[in-house]
Amino acid sequence: MSEETIFSKIIRKEIPADIVYESDNILAFRDINPQAPVHILIIPKIVLPTVREVKGSEHALLLGEMYDVANKIAVQEDIAADGFRLVVNCDKNGGQDVYHLHMHLLGGRQMKWPPG
Repeated sequence: MSEETIFSKIIRKEIPADIVYESDNILAFRDINPQAPVHILIIPKIVLPTVREVKGSEHALLLGEMYDVANKIAVQEDIAADGFRLVVNCDKNGGQDVYHLHMHLLGGRQMKWPPG
């Protein structure tokens, strides 16, 4: 798998995105194919192709920051009170299309279970 993805280009601002949050470590932007009224992708600025590359002690603060950002954006998007879903897909059978670790923040409607 190549480390160069569309997300790498978005991080470098080579491809435009509707960015809703940015820090030194994290970028969050609206999904171009939303599956809910609010659908935001939260990505680390370092390349981790899948969740399988996550190393507990090495990446714990980064993952914690991703969850913190999700909570902040949920408040910002006015979906925190009613609830929201966070999804991380891993590999083909897990539904991952872009091989750069990312979290989907979905909200603004009732989520169904099982998801699919």
